[in-house]
Amino acid sequence: MPFDEAFDKHRRMFYSILHKTRFRYSAPVTESQTEVRMCPRSEGNQRLLEFQLTTAPFAHIQHYRDWLGNEVYHFDIAAAHRQVLIIAEAIVQITAPPQLPDQLDYTVWRALDLLAEQGEYWDFRMPSHFIQATPTLLDLARELGVERRTDPLSLLRELTSQIADSFVYAPQTTRVDSPIDEALLARRGVCQDFSHIMIALVRRIGIPCRYVSGYLFHRTEDHDRSEEDATHAWVEAFLPELGWVGFDPTNNLIAGERHIRVAVGRDYADVPPTRGIYRGQATSQLEVGVKVLPSAIHIDESEVLPQGTTASVRAELMDQQQQQQ
Repeated sequence: MPFDEAFDKHRRMFYSILHKTRFRYSAPVTESQTEVRMCPRSEGNQRLLEFQLTTAPFAHIQHYRDWLGNEVYHFDIAAAHRQVLIIAEAIVQITAPPQLPDQLDYTVWRALDLLAEQGEYWDFRMPSHFIQATPTLLDLARELGVERRTDPLSLLRELTSQIADSFVYAPQTTRVDSPIDEALLARRGVCQDFSHIMIALVRRIGIPCRYVSGYLFHRTEDHDRSEEDATHAWVEAFLPELGWVGFDPTNNLIAGERHIRVAVGRDYADVPPTRGIYRGQATSQLEVGVKVLPSAIHIDESEVLPQGTTASVRAELMDQQQQQQ
């Protein structure tokens, strides 16, 4: 179905998502425990219509909602196995967001300062696991002129474009646990790195900013840099009167009807699609496959083949995570 035809008369877009993850082990492991954040959020202009999570080997899946409102599924496989396959299927409806103004009034800076004085959004203004004001980051801030000027919305638009222009999109350059300085020094990375860099720059000037994990629907005519068969990440900044507004520094976009939100956090450490451990004398290989279609019809499983990633490998007890591209 063509993209424009997938909108109904009320400008609502329907998407089907199929996300496969496979952990392969070099030898049988005796137990694995896994936590999954793959269920799209249902809020604002996005509504979750269906979600299903299955595993092989079969596991009893439990569920809770974390402190940030993200849906978290977790399971334990307590028998010898050499691989774990996780299949997440979702259908979401997205209403086209209202058009942003060209700019805000300069006095919005004062409104942001008042929020800070009241202690609002403290977690999204402070340093966090991956968000650190390192000397290299401060050098970039000076180079790009990241300081309070014009109005916050105009500055955020400009910064989104500057990061897209200043950094090369290069998968396999960084790891899931790379500190912010690796991408800063190399001037290359993936969406996870670019989002961390933008969050760090934005928090420095007093704008609450958070990390968003999810999916992006790709169209040939958009020339997106991010990979089509992977999860995606971008940022949201809080602006008085507008609320949380999404910015995608990887693709130089304002987040819109092609961005499907799954989880929000202070940085990637709060929202990895998968996180887990296993017991056994083995190494692990992570494979991931993602497909997003503009349709409310389930995607055939055979259409998605998980591909190997560059996830770091450890023995005995391993933290299993996938990097966002």
